[in-house]
Amino acid sequence: MRSTFAGLNTMVRGIFSNQLSLDTTGHNITNAWTEGYSRQAVNLAATRGQAVSSLYGDVIVGTGVDSTSIERARNVYADKQYWQETSQKEYYTTQQTNYDKVEAVFDDSSNTGVKNALTEFYNAWSDLSTNASTASNRVAVIEKSNVLADRIKTAAAQLQSQINAQYEDMRANVKQINDYTTELTKLNQNIMQTEASGGSANDLRDQRDLIVDNLSKYMNLNVYEDDHGMYSVVSNGITMVNGVNRLTLEMSTAINNKTYGISDYTVNIKESGIAFVPTNGSMKAQIDTIAEDKGYIDKLAHMSGFLLTTFNTMHQQGAGIDGTDSSFGNDDGTDTYKGPSYGVNYWGDDNTLYTWDATDEVVKAVELKDIKRTVEVDDTQTDASGNTIRTPKVTIGGTQVSETTLDGINIINALAVNTAIKETGGQNLIAARKLVVEQNVSDTGALENGYSVKVNGSGDGTNATNIATLINMDQANVHSTSYIVYNATTTGGTTKLMDMADDTMTTDNMKYRALDVDSLNAYYSAAVSKLGSDSESVDDKSDAQDQLIEQITNWRSSTSGVDWNEELSNMIMFQKGYSACSRCLTTMDEMLDRLINSTGTVGR
Repeated sequence: MRSTFAGLNTMVRGIFSNQLSLDTTGHNITNAWTEGYSRQAVNLAATRGQAVSSLYGDVIVGTGVDSTSIERARNVYADKQYWQETSQKEYYTTQQTNYDKVEAVFDDSSNTGVKNALTEFYNAWSDLSTNASTASNRVAVIEKSNVLADRIKTAAAQLQSQINAQYEDMRANVKQINDYTTELTKLNQNIMQTEASGGSANDLRDQRDLIVDNLSKYMNLNVYEDDHGMYSVVSNGITMVNGVNRLTLEMSTAINNKTYGISDYTVNIKESGIAFVPTNGSMKAQIDTIAEDKGYIDKLAHMSGFLLTTFNTMHQQGAGIDGTDSSFGNDDGTDTYKGPSYGVNYWGDDNTLYTWDATDEVVKAVELKDIKRTVEVDDTQTDASGNTIRTPKVTIGGTQVSETTLDGINIINALAVNTAIKETGGQNLIAARKLVVEQNVSDTGALENGYSVKVNGSGDGTNATNIATLINMDQANVHSTSYIVYNATTTGGTTKLMDMADDTMTTDNMKYRALDVDSLNAYYSAAVSKLGSDSESVDDKSDAQDQLIEQITNWRSSTSGVDWNEELSNMIMFQKGYSACSRCLTTMDEMLDRLINSTGTVGR
């Protein structure tokens, strides 16, 4: 039999359910701007009915409503796509930041960059070629050379600083990742305990998903949920978080990288000691940008290698304006040589011969002592018609003291104007004049048999012209210059520079140039142009990724975001429901009051 007070219980349930729904709506409204919050809703269900006798048998009378759960609105598919695309976005963003810094290093918009130094360097040699005997032009060449070397070294130092800063950022990121994985394990445990009784830890789940959102910025990850509601986070096949257990990342000890003059580091998993290399996210971008910054140091090293090798060997084919031209001849070691200098390094140590190893992209520095420089006529080559080609042949001999391999920053550090040239009066050693082969002439003016090497007058700047051409002309056209020396070979402790005449230039000879087929200026311009192109490409990719993230964010928000209009409408609905239930309860109370207090009072 139905209880007399059954209707009161029905209304009480309605009041409680509407109050719970109204409280949940208020929770949504107050957290509308809370990061990572998902709107919640109360799931209501009719309570079990009660059988009541009727004319034709029992009927089921409803007993009201009750709440079954409070559920958060969340789209797991949108979450997974958001985590995946966020990693890609952060990869581009980190690369974008690095490109901005590299572009600042190679900023040629002012007169303080490498490009300006190259231009001034070329102009100084060009001016010297037209006025080779003018002291001011020779001093200007030295000054512009010093500026160029300083700009290259400064750019390399800035790149080194940038790499060091990247490693410091990686160190901070590793700490942040460890903090996030620690929080994930704690939340996993709290969620499991809270939901053990059948409830939903909605706010804790929101906090956990927010941590995964942040973690996805650093690495690619996949998230799996087990039967107990705990997350497992996997990155690149490595389970970083598994329920209440996690792996710890750490930076390795410093690895001395002599090639780039820095300390390298790797990110390792502390528990196993293996390297952790994500395939996306800011951590992956930092690893890639460090390698790219090293590549730009290599480019500066190639430029420096060109100056130490090809540029030097061209300079060694000319003569300075010191000494007496009438005394010009071979230095055989028996007499004091009084002629103009030749075979002198312009860059680096004058006791060292620098050669380029194209295979390993390194400079071989051969140090000599007891150096003897001789110049003679080379008639061992012929042109296409079989005619003998006679060219000056510079031979630099001496006892080899040591051979050092220079790479990366070490090539750049070796770039300095020869100290002998920088000393007082050293500008006269600059070999702007050209060595030429002439047939011997008798006192009477008749041609004699035999040829000898001569040097043009002090105003000649032919070799300076050839040097200036090296700065601005690519190798494919370098055959128009004379007597380029590409390589040096060492045999039996004596190092000789081998000269290649125009007709014998081949790809094998040309490969010894540090810049391959580019001129110094063209090589730098190509490197900067590629930098700009790569930077623009990353900007475009980043913009496209931003748009994709915006779409995914809107997709997530359409499900989990708090809509003010919807919540206010719900608030009014639940308020009316609460009031209606209360009014109905009051009516029932009045009926029962009449029944209980007024029944049986007739006749009193």
